[in-house]
Amino acid sequence: MTPAELAPGDPSADPGHLARRAEIEALLGAEDPGPLLDSGDSADVFAVDDDLVLRRYRGGRDSAGEAAMLRHVVAHGYPAPAVLAAAGPDLVMERLHGPTLLQSLAAGETSIHDAAAVLADLHVRLHALPVPQDWEGPTHQSWPESVVGTVVVHLDLHPGNVILSEAHGPSVVDWCNTRIGTAELDVALTALIIAEVAVDAGGVYSQAARALLAAFVSAVDVDVLGALDEAAARRAEDPSLVAGERDLVPVAATLVRELIEVSARP
Repeated sequence: MTPAELAPGDPSADPGHLARRAEIEALLGAEDPGPLLDSGDSADVFAVDDDLVLRRYRGGRDSAGEAAMLRHVVAHGYPAPAVLAAAGPDLVMERLHGPTLLQSLAAGETSIHDAAAVLADLHVRLHALPVPQDWEGPTHQSWPESVVGTVVVHLDLHPGNVILSEAHGPSVVDWCNTRIGTAELDVALTALIIAEVAVDAGGVYSQAARALLAAFVSAVDVDVLGALDEAAARRAEDPSLVAGERDLVPVAATLVRELIEVSARP
């Protein structure tokens, strides 16, 4: 049975979560939800306890669209943290334990080949899911504002956003860019993000990233080249990038193109 054929379920209906319903709801808007676990470009993640985290957007961005998509993909068997409550800028989610795929690669615990296979598989499984009905997509607060397509996409699926969860295996986090789009664009953006690390001459992981990129573009089965220009244009508009990172995008796109053309030669 494929993930798309699984009957939807509600993780919040778990007896343990039901018993904590009032406590979980009280975390929304809480002044001190717990110690800071991680801080990204637009949101902070707080460790509530061993089971829960609270993700809070700075600047008041509405989390409703992200929460709805996360609930949808988890209900259809995709490995991602369950959303237990959401309101305004806050999402209370299942806490996943384990290193990121990036950390595992850096520690030599996961090979380049295996990491590429994990990323490719997560894309295939995501794009096989049914599209949620009546999903309210991006708002003026989020990037990108509009994407055209027919499958669920993540648009930021890279090794730093994959947790090798003790409970669920490789699981995808940070769904703020999720949309209904095309598999080609989603895969091309992953390739570009890896390529940006590869072309950063001062980067510690540039050589490893180049090897991962080569393995990844060989492992996927979609037309990355056909979506590469769109991916590069959208990536260059990403407000989370600083000037130096934005300058790497066209160089990264050239590297992706070169490696795909090399892999296609007989």
